[in-house]
Amino acid sequence: MKIRPFNVLPRLPQRLEPLREIAYNLWFGWNWRAVEMFIRMDAEYWDKTYQNPALMLGVIPQERFEELAQDDSFVANMNRVHEEFKQYMSSPTWFQKMHPDSMNRITAYFSMEYGIDVGLPIYSGGLGVLAGDHLKSASDLGLPLVAVGLLYREGYLKQYLNRDGWQQEAYPKNDWYNMPVTLATDASGKPIRAQIELANEPVQFQIWKVQVGRVPLYLLDTDLAENRAEHRAITTRLYAGDRDMRVRQELVLGVGGLRALKAMGIEPSVCHMNEGHSAFLALERVRQCMESYKLSRAEAWEVVWASTVFTTHTPVPAGNERFDPRLLERYMSDYVRGIGIGWEEFLAMGRENPSNSSEEFCLTVLALHYAAHLNGVSLLHGRVSRHLWHGLWPNLPDDDVPIGSITNGIHSRSWLSHDMADLLDRYLGPKFEEEPMNFSIWRRVESIPDSELWRTHERRRERLVWFARKRLRQQNLRRGSPPHVVAESDQVLDPEALTIGFARRFAEYKRGTLLMKNPERLKKILNDPARPVQIIIAGKSHPMDNPGKQLIKDLFHFVRQEGFRNKIVFIEDYDINVARYMVQGADIWLNTPKRPLEASGTSGMKAAANGALNVSTLDGWWVEGYTPETGWAIGSGEIYENAAEQDDVESGALYDILEQDVIPLFFDRGPDGLPRRWIGRMKQCMSQIGSYFNTSRMTSDYVTDYYLKAGEKYVTLTGDKQARARALAAWRANLRQNWNNIKVESVTSNVDPALRVGEKMDVTARIRLGNLHSTDVEVQLFHGPLAAEDKLERGTGTRMTCEESKDGLSIYRCQVSCTHSGRRGFALRVLPFQPDLVHPFEPGMIIWG
Repeated sequence: MKIRPFNVLPRLPQRLEPLREIAYNLWFGWNWRAVEMFIRMDAEYWDKTYQNPALMLGVIPQERFEELAQDDSFVANMNRVHEEFKQYMSSPTWFQKMHPDSMNRITAYFSMEYGIDVGLPIYSGGLGVLAGDHLKSASDLGLPLVAVGLLYREGYLKQYLNRDGWQQEAYPKNDWYNMPVTLATDASGKPIRAQIELANEPVQFQIWKVQVGRVPLYLLDTDLAENRAEHRAITTRLYAGDRDMRVRQELVLGVGGLRALKAMGIEPSVCHMNEGHSAFLALERVRQCMESYKLSRAEAWEVVWASTVFTTHTPVPAGNERFDPRLLERYMSDYVRGIGIGWEEFLAMGRENPSNSSEEFCLTVLALHYAAHLNGVSLLHGRVSRHLWHGLWPNLPDDDVPIGSITNGIHSRSWLSHDMADLLDRYLGPKFEEEPMNFSIWRRVESIPDSELWRTHERRRERLVWFARKRLRQQNLRRGSPPHVVAESDQVLDPEALTIGFARRFAEYKRGTLLMKNPERLKKILNDPARPVQIIIAGKSHPMDNPGKQLIKDLFHFVRQEGFRNKIVFIEDYDINVARYMVQGADIWLNTPKRPLEASGTSGMKAAANGALNVSTLDGWWVEGYTPETGWAIGSGEIYENAAEQDDVESGALYDILEQDVIPLFFDRGPDGLPRRWIGRMKQCMSQIGSYFNTSRMTSDYVTDYYLKAGEKYVTLTGDKQARARALAAWRANLRQNWNNIKVESVTSNVDPALRVGEKMDVTARIRLGNLHSTDVEVQLFHGPLAAEDKLERGTGTRMTCEESKDGLSIYRCQVSCTHSGRRGFALRVLPFQPDLVHPFEPGMIIWG
């Protein structure tokens, strides 16, 4: 039997046509008036469709549409929302005003997952939510940015626990024809397709479009009849399958993603790889540059390297994607040879030690080799990443390894409760929404009356308790719990108790059970009738992470013990919807990772924007966010060799903080019943953390630190018939050929026997450059304080001046003022120099004298 598919579209009365436009732009997800409008249409269907307005338009009875079309009040409200949407889409933006000359330089942002809204389940956790918030702020700021990902038929796992507390996974299928996505089509209305070759077999994919405000997100879909079953399955699940499936997914994302953009006529000036999953795009960019501009591979590499951004999110070596070379050979040998890369040369690009033939191929290493603009996602993570990948630049001090940092943030409008957003609109003024880059507005939080802020927060806590009870009842019914257990679901938790929220992926290093380390002490904390405390927990474990699942099981049994039942609740299937209730209603946000294994984390930022105070180990973003006015730090950033000892010490410190600081402060009420000192901290928290840890600041940092510079390099190197790209490649080839002939003959100075503060250190170096010129190199005096074992760890490079160059010998000199006393040191180093270089730190090309 041959089935001929066709689509049936919702039929809206003409008067309600604006609903379609709003439903198919995820702008509605961070605009409460739009959400409120959909709820007003039918609250039951809004809940049943899991907040998916595109599906909602297809399932609401036609009679209801006719009623709404005759409801002048609803139509007037809809028109106001539509006007607000049109104004947002057409208003001049920050980027247009600040960088009008760069509007035609498109940045393409690649990510394996995107957490944008509840009704688009193509994310697993923090990486995807960060990517979604990045797109929203790119839209708010008006960046010329497009995004690329994969369209997963089953998305990520839906979590539920069996009667023993062991995590089970379900994978419901997504119906894309009833979601806020549309097929990308050409001028004739025909779906746009592209293809990639896998093991000499063409694999076709179609392209779906999601509109995120002003930013288009293109999602690739291999589930086509033309493909064999194993290739149709490539876009079935996020982070599922074996290594073979993963490498095919990442080839489709990286290589296929660029081909998709080309098929739609989009030529990005800059490519941003959000984590290493899309690293293969670097090879495809090289191939396309060779094809489009008739460049050699070396010349094309110069263009790609200078205009590619790579953000690493993983501070542990095991978390970076690695593959067996034999698996890669199956899918990539012909492809890389077609670019002119030998197979062993290609494998060396993905190895920390290129000569180690037994080392697996690492996508992070490939990305580090092909991107000039590199960053971690917090200041601490930047330092950790420089140390972790120091082996790629073995002759550099850690601080000079060219990996910077841009600290993550959140899209505030997406995570603020609508009650809190309304309150901020009233007291911060319209600029709070209209000027996302005006961070000083957050200081006006101080003007909010204590009583109003507290009442707003209490409403959110009450809503969180209501939500937790509702979900617990559903969980107990699904497990077949006895009727009295189901009935108890409606009595758990206290809307007025101090509420601690803990929600994150259950991995061992995040220590989801640290708070349960001393059960008797915790029991005493939770069961004080005068000062009630409760805990709400949520989080999934990766389906292959059995130790993480065991943590959830241990927690499941722990909370059912006498003294904890009704005081601790575990909410299954943590997602954006659950996260919103928790960060908007918690009083305390708890985070307990082992330093320095948390790259950044953003859930605490979301809670802080809503007035919750953080209690966290000094890891990730909290190293920058912590002050005594904004929360509490567990420990002082110590790193223990003995993990058990660290757990004991830090769990004890956590109990002390709760008993001695948090609980007394929360229940210190005045005659009016208000905890004014606590409210004062809420205001400090919202003002300090909300004003900085947001994606408007983060995205603008990417613009100024990377996108503009990378875009300028792309234009420079591809302009004038790519003359400068060709010249740069020729210069680099000559440099490599002659680099090892550089000899530092002597370095002399006036430092013996000693200098005094205020005096100048004079240094002269005699260097033979061989066939190179003084313009090919930069000679630096690297100087600073000496650490243990006479190590120069945090030095400063001062450029030396070439005062004479004759008969192959160059004389360099410089003077440096001595501003501090103590033991100091200096060394001389020679680095490559060429005006078009993004930075001079080329692996293997540094000479110390």
